[in-house]
Amino acid sequence: MTAATGGAAARAIDGATVAITGGTGSFGSTMVGHLLRRGVARIHVLSRDEAKQDDMRRRVADDRVKYFVGDVRDRESVLSAFTGADFVFHAAALKQVPSCEFFPQQAVLTNVTGSHHVIEAAAAKGVRTVVCLSTDKAVYPVNAMGMSKALMEKTAQAFARNNPGSATTVCITRYGNVMYSRGSVIPLFAEQVLAGQPLTITEPTMTRFLMTLAESVDLVDYAFTHAEPGDLFVRKAPASTVEVLAQATAASLGVEDLQVRVIGTRHGEKLHETLLSREERVKAIDEGDYFRVPLDARSLAYELFFSEGEQRVAELTDYTSENTTRLDLAATRRLLDTLPELQALARRDPERRP
Repeated sequence: MTAATGGAAARAIDGATVAITGGTGSFGSTMVGHLLRRGVARIHVLSRDEAKQDDMRRRVADDRVKYFVGDVRDRESVLSAFTGADFVFHAAALKQVPSCEFFPQQAVLTNVTGSHHVIEAAAAKGVRTVVCLSTDKAVYPVNAMGMSKALMEKTAQAFARNNPGSATTVCITRYGNVMYSRGSVIPLFAEQVLAGQPLTITEPTMTRFLMTLAESVDLVDYAFTHAEPGDLFVRKAPASTVEVLAQATAASLGVEDLQVRVIGTRHGEKLHETLLSREERVKAIDEGDYFRVPLDARSLAYELFFSEGEQRVAELTDYTSENTTRLDLAATRRLLDTLPELQALARRDPERRP
């Protein structure tokens, strides 16, 4: 029974060995805790940063976690980390839009070539399922980070299309902003609030999807237990404007009278983000909290694309941060109040609390 046909029974994570690339990052750290609670046998954490690995080793203090210093750009280090792994969660990436704009070739080396190494190494080591983490910026990309992530998605789908008999199922998850992840805007807002500084906002009407780290873990869980080769999974998510998000962050920390400084749109930023294109929505299967987009496994015989068109494309629109559920200030604050990081900041500075 292969991963492609075995379903959830073949992918039970209890007692399994799981490898996580970029495992010391925000997602990886959260996933490690989740997997340990689920009862995995072993976790292989692959990352470049030995200092973060040492911090995690001290913080987690669990012999089931084994650390591998390496880089997805180096195929040999990936092969080493994947030895004995049943599942791989591929989170290693260059994610910052400005740095990828200035160094796009580095984004390609990590996000595209590195992802190819991950997928090929997983297949070589007999991994059952690989979940590749992507971003809303891969849809209609306007920046180097999104372009490289779009090519990462194509790399994963090409493996599924070119290797239909493989025992390794490769799938993709795509989501928007993960709140309080490293490099996201909420920690910056919180730092500015507690320092009594004006909040710097790029464009007040800009909208962004909002997802917690726990929800990003749930999405990956759902993907690896339900995926067929090449599937793309999206978790439905609400959104808010950047202005509302800034106001809600300040309110969560007990500051109602905040000053805002508009600094203008940065390199490569969109006004609104897209989680599913119109063309993907035509094929998408609504599975409750998630959309699943099956692989387009049609032949690449070009005559099919000229003689057989999609009939429903015009009936649907993109799924964007502009047309999803829009959170007002009260709803955004309720969401932010669930974040442990903001709760901890409020407890440390109680006089600021309402």
